[in-house]
This record gives sequence, structure tokens and C-alpha cells, in this order.
Amino acid sequence: MSRSLLPLLADGKFHSGQGLAGALGVSRTAVWKQVNRLVTDSVLEIESVKGKGYRIRGGIDLLDIDQVKAALDARASALMTHLEILDTVDSTNAHAMRLAEQGCLTGLVCTAEQQSAGRGRRGRSWVSPYASNLYVSLLWNFTQGAAALEGLSLAVGVAVARALQACDVPHVGLKWPNDVLYDGAKLGGILLEMKGDAAGNCGVVIGVGLNVAMPAAAAGAIDQAWTDIKTITNNQHPKRSRILAALLNELLPLVADFEQQGFTHWREEWQSLDAFCNAPVVLHAGDVPLGGIARGVDARGALQLETATGLQSIYGGEISLRAAS
Repeated sequence: MSRSLLPLLADGKFHSGQGLAGALGVSRTAVWKQVNRLVTDSVLEIESVKGKGYRIRGGIDLLDIDQVKAALDARASALMTHLEILDTVDSTNAHAMRLAEQGCLTGLVCTAEQQSAGRGRRGRSWVSPYASNLYVSLLWNFTQGAAALEGLSLAVGVAVARALQACDVPHVGLKWPNDVLYDGAKLGGILLEMKGDAAGNCGVVIGVGLNVAMPAAAAGAIDQAWTDIKTITNNQHPKRSRILAALLNELLPLVADFEQQGFTHWREEWQSLDAFCNAPVVLHAGDVPLGGIARGVDARGALQLETATGLQSIYGGEISLRAAS
């Protein structure tokens, strides 16, 4: 019952305990207990004022499955086989991988209000507060193996940038291989995970995390410069359901066509969004940093790094990219 309270409190207004109890068909004591559970489980700040009732100051923006589906275009709607909006999950990518192991079909999309163990690349944690950001994973089955998927994560970055532009979020950039930036600060990230035959039929889970309205209390765990859509747009951004729909409108056609089109179809647009184009950078791979000038990516999505010994192609792995000081 505790989660069913949230839509009633989402508007940010005071609601009496009696009114909430009546709407839910429970006692006022049960409402009080569930409010306390929500505060504990979701780290939500719910005010309780005698004579007024309960409210979530400022309200919350809950995902709405009907709003998401209504905002999908015809092709995305046809390609999506199932949309699951979870309350809390360890990780949407991990959840989608489990579903893949159970034989779930291509086109499955799962998202959640909160992740308890959100993950980024290289095993890093992904800060995932309740009803604040977007955490979404798409399962898609490919038939031509991993070689046909070179550059997929970069193409996904372009799709994310397109979706944000459709939501009037301006001037985002991409950082090779998987970050979405705004003015040098991290706005989002991409995580791809594969299951199956690397040379044939395989399932790929495409995870996207976007900071929409990051609470200051949660941001302390972030170890790099970051921003969110709320800040970028001066709080004029659409609801998270609309942003999710815009993202799916771009992602679903991308994955459906990628084996046929390849990264070549996306390369020029990725280059135009490259936040480190022609900039001095340092690549960190283990204990051996490699400095050079970033010269975009090749047709396979490999970073082109101009070094003292010539142009090198960097294909990924445990590498982080930092601007040279």
C-alpha cells in the first residue's frame, strides 16, 4: 500500500490523514505507518503538520506508463514489445539481463523510480535517488554477433542527444565512449551488456542513465562534475515520462536498424557532438597514461588519438578519457 500513497502525495499539496485513509480504504494509523516506511525506504522528505496532514514539499514527478505510451511515435510503439515501470530495483540493466536469461523477447524496456545498486562502466556505482532521474534499459536481440555491433554505444549517445534536443535540452556533448555532457559536466551515461554468442545470436541490454532533477542530498556520492536537466533548463523541462518517451522514440529505431546501417550511419553526427574534438587529452589505462590530441572516431567507433608516435586507434576497455591540464 505504501507506494499507492505516492500518486496521492505527488502534487506537493497537503492531504489529511483521514482523506488519504479514505482514498485507500485503510485506517489513519495505517497511513501513518506507511508514510514512515516511505521516508525510510525511499529517502523521501514527507512533511507532517498537525491539522493539515502530509505533503511532499515540491511534489514528485512519478513515471506514468500511459503518458509514456501516448508520447511514443508509431514506429517506436510497434518495436517495443513490453514496457515495465518498476518501483525499486537493484539495477535496470541487471533486471533486463535476468529477463533475457528467462527468454524474454527483444524490444523489452524496463525502467524504475529508484535503483538500489545502479551501475556504470568499470563497476562504478550510479547514484539513483527516488523519482528524480531516468534509469532505463532496453533488451534487443541481434543475429550477426559482436563484430556487427561496433560503435553501438556511440550511436546510442547520438540517440540520447537527439532525444534531449526534442525535449528542448540544449547543446549536449558526447565524451568517448559512453558519457553525455553539458558544459563539461556529466549529464548521463550509457552501459551496454551482452549475453549469448559473441559470433552469432546475442542479446544486448542497452542501459541509459540521465540526471533529471538530482536532489542535493543524493549528489554527495558523485565523484565528478555533474549537472542535471532541471539545472540546464532552469526547471522548464518536460516530465520524466515525456523524456523517457523521447528517448525510446530514438533508441528503438536505432537498435532495429543498426545491424543493417552500422556505425557509419551515425559517425558524422557523433563527431559533431564530440566534446573533446581536437582537444589535448590523457587516456588512463591502468597505470600507464597516454597523452595526445583527440581526433574523433573511425568507422568502427575507435577513438583516434594523435600521439608523438602517430595516430593510434583506441577501441575501449578499461579506459577513461580526461582533458589534459
